[in-house]
Amino acid sequence: MRKKYFSLILFLCFVSLLSAQTPAELKSYLPEVAGWSVSKDIEVFNRENLYQRINGAAPLFLENHFQEMTSMVYTKGDDYITIQAYRHAAPVDAFGMYSSERSSDMTFYKIGGEAQGDNIGLFCFAGCIYLKMQANNESAEIGEALRTIAKGLASKIDPKASYPGLFGYFPAENKVEHSEAYITSNYIGHEFLKGIYTCNYKKDGKQVQLFAFEGKSMDELYQMGEKYFAFTKQSFTPQEGEIFIIKDKYNGDIPCMWKGLCVVGIFNEDGDNSGAFSDGSLIHELMNNIEK
Repeated sequence: MRKKYFSLILFLCFVSLLSAQTPAELKSYLPEVAGWSVSKDIEVFNRENLYQRINGAAPLFLENHFQEMTSMVYTKGDDYITIQAYRHAAPVDAFGMYSSERSSDMTFYKIGGEAQGDNIGLFCFAGCIYLKMQANNESAEIGEALRTIAKGLASKIDPKASYPGLFGYFPAENKVEHSEAYITSNYIGHEFLKGIYTCNYKKDGKQVQLFAFEGKSMDELYQMGEKYFAFTKQSFTPQEGEIFIIKDKYNGDIPCMWKGLCVVGIFNEDGDNSGAFSDGSLIHELMNNIEK
């Protein structure tokens, strides 16, 4: 199952690179919206000058393998809507950027892979693109225009946009809705923990984060493990298919399991692994789902 999964991911990434949208293509995807006009001019930013547009936010985009941003504008009288289309190296990176800025204060919509917004802004991902749309005023009419634009644009970018496939294996029971995320680097403060899929679970008032990593090779897996065990000063060798504990002085005890190219585990920010979820059932269920 793991080999098939990674072959599919590599194929999709290859296809996405071949079909990466240019600024001109993105502008051509913009739908007509009654009463609104699309500005003739567009702005384009790359990895070297993105900071000129978004300043302090640029490093997080670069960490998520940002490639290029196309800025486009709709106008209607004194009102305007700015669309920033951030192109990333792969769909999982675009999702990662979206998930890092997700907010529970907004309404969620089935636009692209997922969208969140209100009557002044809307954010979604589709294919390699993370869309950020912002208006200068707030109204129900503007909110409707935002959703119309997002639907039209996302459907042209990737009509089958969805969460990364690995999330389909995460257990459904006790899952916190809209908590899925993808961490390209620096998971729980460690630079060497890269490409981590996470989702939060809550039960009996206790919340934990279930995570998964699936390497491209055993060498990649070993290198990550060696760096982590060197940090924790642990010298034991984990047994495949059995839960082991990483004793992280900054993040507490972290139960994990390793099988093949996959590592799954539970992170609890308060370091308390007693009570709910302490039986390892979440870890076993996720690993079993991946193995099927």
